[in-house]
Amino acid sequence: MPDVFGAPIKVGEQTVIHQHQLARRGVLQGMAAVASATLMSRVLAAESAAAAAPSRGRAIDREALVSRHRVVRHESDLELPIQVGNGRFAFGADVTGLQTFLAFNTLADWGWHEDALPPGKQISDLKGRVWDTYGRDVAYWTHDEGEPEIFNWLRENPHRANLGRIGLRMLKADGTEAVEADLTDVEQMLDPWTGLLRSRFRLEGHQVKVETACHPGQDAIGVRIDSDLVRAGRLTAFIDFPYAMTTGTQKFSAPFVGFWDRPERHTTAVTRRGRTARITHTMDDTEYQVGLDLPGGAEITRLDPALHRYQIVGRGNRLELTALFAPEVDKVPSAHDVVDASEEWWPRFWRTGGAVDLSQSTDPRWRELERRIVLSQYHLAVNDAGNDPAQESGLVNNGWYGKFHMEMYWWHAFHYGLWNRWSLLDRSTDIYERFLPHARELAVSQGFRGARWPKMTTAFGDATGRESPGTPTCLLIWQQPHPLFLAEMDYQAHPQQSTLRKWETVVRETAEFMASFANREEETGRYVIGPPIMCCNERNKPESTLNPTFELSYWKFGLRIAQQWRQRLGRARDEALDEILDNLAPLPVEDGTYVLYEGVPNMWTERNTNHPDPIAPFGMLPGDGVDLETMRATTRRVYETWPVTDLYSWDFPLLAMNAARLGDPVSAVDNLLHERLGFTDTGLPASGKSGVPSPYFPSAGGLLYSVAMMCAGWADSPEGVRGATGTPGPRGSAPGFPTDGWKVVWEDLSPAL
Repeated sequence: MPDVFGAPIKVGEQTVIHQHQLARRGVLQGMAAVASATLMSRVLAAESAAAAAPSRGRAIDREALVSRHRVVRHESDLELPIQVGNGRFAFGADVTGLQTFLAFNTLADWGWHEDALPPGKQISDLKGRVWDTYGRDVAYWTHDEGEPEIFNWLRENPHRANLGRIGLRMLKADGTEAVEADLTDVEQMLDPWTGLLRSRFRLEGHQVKVETACHPGQDAIGVRIDSDLVRAGRLTAFIDFPYAMTTGTQKFSAPFVGFWDRPERHTTAVTRRGRTARITHTMDDTEYQVGLDLPGGAEITRLDPALHRYQIVGRGNRLELTALFAPEVDKVPSAHDVVDASEEWWPRFWRTGGAVDLSQSTDPRWRELERRIVLSQYHLAVNDAGNDPAQESGLVNNGWYGKFHMEMYWWHAFHYGLWNRWSLLDRSTDIYERFLPHARELAVSQGFRGARWPKMTTAFGDATGRESPGTPTCLLIWQQPHPLFLAEMDYQAHPQQSTLRKWETVVRETAEFMASFANREEETGRYVIGPPIMCCNERNKPESTLNPTFELSYWKFGLRIAQQWRQRLGRARDEALDEILDNLAPLPVEDGTYVLYEGVPNMWTERNTNHPDPIAPFGMLPGDGVDLETMRATTRRVYETWPVTDLYSWDFPLLAMNAARLGDPVSAVDNLLHERLGFTDTGLPASGKSGVPSPYFPSAGGLLYSVAMMCAGWADSPEGVRGATGTPGPRGSAPGFPTDGWKVVWEDLSPAL
């Protein structure tokens, strides 16, 4: 692996990490026409590399690595499905390989529904609450201020729509419909190497085999069913359509999405030509189609004109069908084509990008950690590699009304950069360009310059980039430097003019807001952040919060990067940015430890809740403004006092990254295997938090980011780390792992910033 970061920087006797310590080469410019060309060049490069796989000189048998973590189960999980998908579209299945007994969801990037505005209301009716912001009155959408209807409508709209349910209807010999308890010899296997889901079982002695696959390039499910029950007329398939979730539903509604008892609220209509049927589903202003490929004389009929369920009857012992979901259906692939495409794409996915093999380790926990690594890659590629960032629970359910959180984009997707899967990450990086109009309007409306990125939002129609109301939602700021972090990752991986042109505008607008948000105190001359501000852990009083530790360090990092980008573009450093960087308030310290924010009361007895923000500057971030001894003391205090039951699951990868940077690889690994960082038997990440829907994909993304960092190192990690590949050397080739009990073999990973 090339040394893209240059020579390692030795801290030596210094305990302060200088703000310019990590300066690197490169330049940056706008995300427009070059984005598609850049994406295509990276896709072609990845496919070219894949064609040569298994590559010469590799130490890892990647098929063996992936295949030893096939998922096998013998009954349905009542709350979480097993999925096939392509990152933009996912289909959740029960133990039959379809949605026979459990109405799991079929969700897509483009599948949204919006209720009509409350009668007589419009968005401009919500004025928000006025907050004192650096001596100015600024209105934020933090409270309804007498407009609860429009406040709630904006929270809940738009929301994801379940695009349809596909299942089996199986009759027993007495004519009654089978339930899951009637099945015997049940075995289901998900093969992540091919993306195929194979299910088999018996009903009254009759074997049924179901193969389910998702097309990697189309939002299509291919199904092949084999059973003599098909010929006997006792096994048919169905497709059914719910009405979308509507205003008044809970933001954490899970695991099922949609109403099945409101057929009068929506319409479906079917047309057929040859072996292709098209069902058009209309819900208010939302309309899309499902194209069905029905070979072998299969027939489709509507069971009841008042309902939206259609029955598909096959001939012989096999029933094949494809369901292609799209705003408008064109040609529908066959089930055979869908399976072939899956069997081609997934091995290519696994043969490109990073890989980590822990099988030579003697620590008995190696298999579980490796399972988490492999299956997290699969589930994230299914749920979290779309054109838009995914919500925390991915394409599994409708948590947070299906909206994504821009502050969590780092945790959902940035791991793709370290795992050298930029073709997947590049699908969504233009989200900042798409959000620019709303982000600029938001900043100007509050008296700031540049672009203020929203927290909870969507990329649907007129709502693209529109902020959802709520106190944490409107006052959170740690998402602001994310595009600077991502742009820097991109440039380190692709130090070329197209990368500079891709990001120039977004980098400039982001830095402009950050600079205008830092306020100069006349009495001290220092620049401060807040109030009002909501910290990352969302447990502070925003009206009295000043200079939060994590956000201050991220501001230092972001403005430092922005200055580097100006120089890469051949421009002089911005004197105003240097003024802020030189005078930005130091990270707040009390009793020798970093604290949540400046002047926080009872830090280690009352404020040690939720995310452990004080360690984030030297874990997720490279440590701008951090004193190492103070950070060590802070980390010790976190371990001593922070209630582990109050942590989110992504906090454990955060703790692992902090431990790795502090030279404590034992704790790094322990955190990634912590019982509170739960992964189900199918590899889905649990939320680890009551009231929050599982799965919780930031923890899976955090796991992959931290593992890559623990293998490939980071900007100032031990000598000999960067450039390491294959079998680790005696020292430093996997600095985040202990040498005792762990032998880590890794390939094609990049160092963290």
